[in-house]
Amino acid sequence: MSSFSVPRPPTLRIAGTGTLTYGLSVGEILGLSTLADARLIAGAGGLGRVVQRLNVMEVPDVLAWVKPNELLLTTGYPLRNTPESLGHLVADLDACGLAALAVKPGRYLDHLPAEMIDQADGLDLPLILLPEDVGFDDILNQVLTDILNRQAAVLARGEEVHRALVQIVLCGGGLQEVTDEVATLLGAAVAVLDGEGRRLAASGDEALLARLRATPPDTGDQAPPDALPPLRQAAAPSFFPAADATVPSIGPVTCDDPGAAEFDGHLVVPVVAGGFTYGRMAAIGGSAPDVGILERAATVVALLITKQQAVSAVESKYRADFLRDVLTGNSGDDEHVVAHSTSFGWDLGRPSAVIVAALDRGPARGPEERVLQDRLVAAWTSAVRRRDRNGAVAGFSGEVVAVVAADACDVQALAKDAATVFADQERTFSVGASRVAELPADLPSAYDQAVKAVRVGRQMHGDGAIVHFDELGVFRLLSLVEDTAELHAFVQETLGELAGDRDPEAVDLRRTLQVLLETNLNVAETARRLHFHYNTLRYRIGKLERLLGPFTDDAHLRLNLTLALHVLRMRGI
Repeated sequence: MSSFSVPRPPTLRIAGTGTLTYGLSVGEILGLSTLADARLIAGAGGLGRVVQRLNVMEVPDVLAWVKPNELLLTTGYPLRNTPESLGHLVADLDACGLAALAVKPGRYLDHLPAEMIDQADGLDLPLILLPEDVGFDDILNQVLTDILNRQAAVLARGEEVHRALVQIVLCGGGLQEVTDEVATLLGAAVAVLDGEGRRLAASGDEALLARLRATPPDTGDQAPPDALPPLRQAAAPSFFPAADATVPSIGPVTCDDPGAAEFDGHLVVPVVAGGFTYGRMAAIGGSAPDVGILERAATVVALLITKQQAVSAVESKYRADFLRDVLTGNSGDDEHVVAHSTSFGWDLGRPSAVIVAALDRGPARGPEERVLQDRLVAAWTSAVRRRDRNGAVAGFSGEVVAVVAADACDVQALAKDAATVFADQERTFSVGASRVAELPADLPSAYDQAVKAVRVGRQMHGDGAIVHFDELGVFRLLSLVEDTAELHAFVQETLGELAGDRDPEAVDLRRTLQVLLETNLNVAETARRLHFHYNTLRYRIGKLERLLGPFTDDAHLRLNLTLALHVLRMRGI
């Protein structure tokens, strides 16, 4: 047995095969001059199978030597004494990934069994009868020459495309210019998508581009039949989004299949740099796009993305450092702050409020935590840009800080917009907003207020709290007590048996006490709100006074009880 193969260059899409490979289809090989008189007697459904190499079978144990994508040539010599095994041979060869089987009958095999032909038809494995006057060397020579010529032509075209795309980048072109050029070269619609399927750039027929939208991740929405599956989130080098970003910057992702793939006619290749997959490039057209060109383009796109990330990271750190100095009172006088902030596209000279958003505790740790932090920065950048083009946003350690114009500071709406973009099912974030700062010199105090609102709001309401500083009331004072053990002791001393949650009767009595204090000891209103009979409530009041003291007559005791109940409402102390 002899085996011949050709070097394997970058993968090429063969239309209709669903496989990424390089070579000639069986149908193309049958059109060559050396096989002009050959006959396809079975397996017509497999004419799209790709031939990368050729093999000549003249030994009985051929299965051990068969490789995928081979065209196997034989005279039938090894099988001349066992024609009954030919039917099983087709299934075994198909399992090995054989592209086609070409038999020259007459000398050792008079005919091929019907079982063999039927099985080849059932498996769509092309079965070819060769004419007696054609030599195997002629077939090998022509087929290998055509494969090599095609590879050389495509490689040369790929190099030419790569140089053209790199030239675009060197001349200052960006993602959109590269995408435009690739769409022209392929004659197809092309889109660059981030890890969640959002478009970063697109070019080509809008009707085709509409088919390249991705399934909304983890929303349960019904995806269109031609949607691209979302890629999974993974840790990767982090960066801050640009100050003028209107959509979240591209997120790092990993792809189950590191090579190109096809989804309902879409050709998709991952955008990979430094061992990380940053998104994908997709193409769709009237005919199968050339995956070689798309892969070359994806390399250039990866270069642009990593360049953008490096520049964005440096610029964002510079902006964040300046905003941190402003909020800590270390940035100089108001005139300097206003002038310097203008260079970033910010306006810190107008009445503004400070908003702080911080991730709540959750399962993510290590590198994933930084990825989530970057996504939160991107989400708040997008939300603020929608309502205040001159607002400032920066990521600090463990929090995102925004300075927003007073007339645009609808903290509930901003938080909702940011949560929609952030779109994480496992992690939430809490938000705190300050009072309005009239001058830049007032921003440090506003920042302290927002930080306190986040911390106390989370204690009051749990994860996902959205609280304005003015809503904290007495909780602001309680939050100043750093000794939490002292707060616990105060609650225990003041409420006694009612401080715990294990006894249902104690919890019920505590609820009665809370409503009594909220209604300023209005027995009728308390009975109505708790749905008690008036006499039942009078009995409960008596029981409470036996446990806690004469709070109905002692204003100081009522104050202590109210404070103790407020402390119990504060979580995390």
